[in-house]
Amino acid sequence: MDRHMSYVQKHPKVTKDRLAHFMSKNLLQDVNLYAALYDGRVSGAPHVKLEIWAANGLERPTFAVAVKQEYTPVDVGHSFGPSWASHWVRATLQIPEEFADKEVRLLFNPSCEAMVWSETGEPLQGITGGNGQDRHIDYVVTKRAPRLSELQHQPLCIVLYLEVASNGMFGNGDNLIGAPDPNRRFALETADLVVYNHDAWAMYYDLQILKDLADPLPDTPSVRAWQALATANAMINEFELGDPDTIAKARAIGAQFFAAKGGEANHQVYAIGNCHIDTAWLWPYDETKRKIARSWSTQMDYMDRYPEYKFAASQAQQFEWLRVLYPTLFERVKEKVKCGQFIPIGAAWCEFDANLPCGESLVRQFLLGQRYFEKHFGERSKVFWLPDTFGYSSQLPQIVKLAGAKYFFTQKLSWNNINKFPHTTFRWIGLDG
Repeated sequence: MDRHMSYVQKHPKVTKDRLAHFMSKNLLQDVNLYAALYDGRVSGAPHVKLEIWAANGLERPTFAVAVKQEYTPVDVGHSFGPSWASHWVRATLQIPEEFADKEVRLLFNPSCEAMVWSETGEPLQGITGGNGQDRHIDYVVTKRAPRLSELQHQPLCIVLYLEVASNGMFGNGDNLIGAPDPNRRFALETADLVVYNHDAWAMYYDLQILKDLADPLPDTPSVRAWQALATANAMINEFELGDPDTIAKARAIGAQFFAAKGGEANHQVYAIGNCHIDTAWLWPYDETKRKIARSWSTQMDYMDRYPEYKFAASQAQQFEWLRVLYPTLFERVKEKVKCGQFIPIGAAWCEFDANLPCGESLVRQFLLGQRYFEKHFGERSKVFWLPDTFGYSSQLPQIVKLAGAKYFFTQKLSWNNINKFPHTTFRWIGLDG
């Protein structure tokens, strides 16, 4: 039987390692796919001039306050901190002439969280620094850099402010739910202007999907997983650094794999974005408020770039914080609600505990939540969204229905480690029938 097995089947680990090395930014990065991801890159003055102002103590000053302060020069390698401190970075960006006619992005990696602001005080996008799976450090500075002849032969200069928060995605603990380290610090790793090679990035994401599909090998009997690994291997064979045509050929190989269908009876699955933001967990309330703005401004950017993209968010309390603290961003959210891209869900004031509160408390959650959605978005939420509560009161179906919602969504039922819940989709009958 082994005679008829391919090399990929005989040695899946070798091929999986080859795929990982081909995509790595730390190994063989001068000759692998990582070397093709950017068609241009500059750093330092005059193209990226950085200045900094540090807020006092643990204050979180507004843009209006921060923009009036005195800034001092700073370079890559600067250390932000201690834990929960705020730093504002002013970035003066000069687009080089060779980037003309191309989309230019700023890569800014503070190793922690940050918000990109315009020179006039508009919150533009969140930044998640570090090197984890949740990393998001690029901001589109311009979709097309003008030529010098269009600017009277003066280089294009753009000023951005970056509000740096000295905390990670999950606070400042040494692990996911560890106690916070009061003296944690974060290094500014990257501040570059780059030109994305969109075709190379598309190939990267194709390979990432194939890599995930093949990850369980050789412990799975899945034919599709073996096909994914073989497809990735064939794409790598096709690639040659410096020849863009080979990227197109490699992606054509991947396209054949992705075009395969399992049959007409298969379900059609739709994906809608969501970022679950705990109102109170591993960070102060004031950091929750900034997390909301960072997260939802990023979604606004995605919606502008991809009109088909939809995003859902819950908790009237979080919308209210956005309305009060980031009024222009809240108005943008309302516009996206009207066009159907931003979907307010939850029906309640916040994602509450459903074990200890009495029925009166649960009723008030929906009363205040639905009143808020109706006032600001023109209609009540149809989806009761409670994905992260450990237990659900039997009173909920009656209250949810009376509040005008029709559906209940959670994922915590799958966490039960004693009695396995028997259903994923079901009709929940309340105490009143």
